Order: sequence, then structure tokens, then C-alpha cells
Amino acid sequence: MPINVTVWNEGRHEKNDTEIGKVYPDGLHGAIKKLLETDGDFLITTTTLDDPCSGLPDELLEKTNVLIWWGHMSHEDVPMELALKVQNRVLRGMGFIALHSAHMSRPFRLLMGTSCTLKWRDGCRERLWVTDPSHPIAKGLPETFELKTEEMYGEFFDIPKPESVVFTGWFNTGNVFRSGCCWTRGAGRVFYFQPGHETNPTFKLPEVGLILKNAVHWAYRVNILPSIDCEQVTSPLEG
Repeated sequence: MPINVTVWNEGRHEKNDTEIGKVYPDGLHGAIKKLLETDGDFLITTTTLDDPCSGLPDELLEKTNVLIWWGHMSHEDVPMELALKVQNRVLRGMGFIALHSAHMSRPFRLLMGTSCTLKWRDGCRERLWVTDPSHPIAKGLPETFELKTEEMYGEFFDIPKPESVVFTGWFNTGNVFRSGCCWTRGAGRVFYFQPGHETNPTFKLPEVGLILKNAVHWAYRVNILPSIDCEQVTSPLEG
């Protein structure tokens, strides 16, 4: 059985900024799909915020085994109803991979239950270190590799204590960051990966592609539980 992977992207930066469009002419979702499609186990769907139903109609969400989410400028345009549906499906067993600025997305913040705030500065050099080499997401990766230009995310990162910090980033500003973190939420698994600013060609790097492919396999659950009562799912973002 294929693993149904949905890559959700706001898709607005590429439309509004010609320089970003040059870096990712097929959108960030297109670049992420290209990194993933060398894995024959994946059946990949790409979608954006401006597609019908904000890119995730019920039929698509309900067949998704692993959802990859990239967001930045339009977090508040994602309906809370949709964010709660994503949270619900993760609790039932869907994998969720939040990329870069998706640390402030509504689904991720619902799953974390914290502010998810951090320090940031663009245009830095990052060295990514594998700090949990036994973790499946680190399989096949070197001990460390460099991103010549990336947006610095620095501590303190207001998240619940991860079950594993697979990657730690060091920046030439002196900042460090928990750049690859894992959690279990209900029956589902969540992975956050820090690199991936829209102006930088991060999603063209083979090491990043390997990380994302490993993360999909790690997050995948064969069985997803039946729908649970939405009243059981609380929203710390409302009000």
C-alpha cells in the first residue's frame, strides 16, 4: 500500500515576490514534492491555501497518512475549523511534519499547546548536527552538514519537551536551536524541522530530501483510528 503524503503550502510568497518565484518556480510544495518523489512508497498530493477548502477538503484530509505543512505569512487565514480537523486526525494517527515557519501555524500550536515563539534573524550560515544518530529520521545522514544561507531560529523555543531532538542547529551568530524535534500526540507522530526559509534554496538539498523522506516513514501509521468527538479536542488558540 502506498503512503499517501499531502504537501500543504500557503503558496503566496511565490506569487507575490518574483525573487522567491525564481528560487522556487514550482512553489515550495513543488520543490518538496520533487525531493520526495524518488521514494516509490509515496503517493504525493500537493495543495495550497488558496485551493478550495483552504487546500484540505475532508476527502483529501481523510485519506492522508502524512501531512507536510509549510506556512508563514498567512497563518491566521487558515480557518480554525480546519486546524482542529488536522489536530483531530493527528490524534487518530496521521503523521504531521511542520516545516520552518509552520512553528506558528494553527495546527502545530494546537498540537503543542504552547506559544511556539522563538528568536529569529535571516541571512545566516547554519551547521546542522545530528544529535540523535540512532533515530530513524537520521538514517543515512552525515554527522553534520552546512546550509550556506538560512534563517536563524534561536532559543528559547517555547515548545513542550521533545521526545527526541534529532538535529541541533548552530548559526554563525552564535545561536543554537533544537532544529529537528519529535513528539507523539495521541496515536499520531509529529516532527518539526527548522530549515526552509522561502528565500533560500534549502528544499533543493539532498540531505534535506533524505530527512523529509525518513520523517515520512517514521511518522506513517498503518492504521488510523475512527473519528473522535471534536469536543474532546480543546483549542488553546481560541479567544
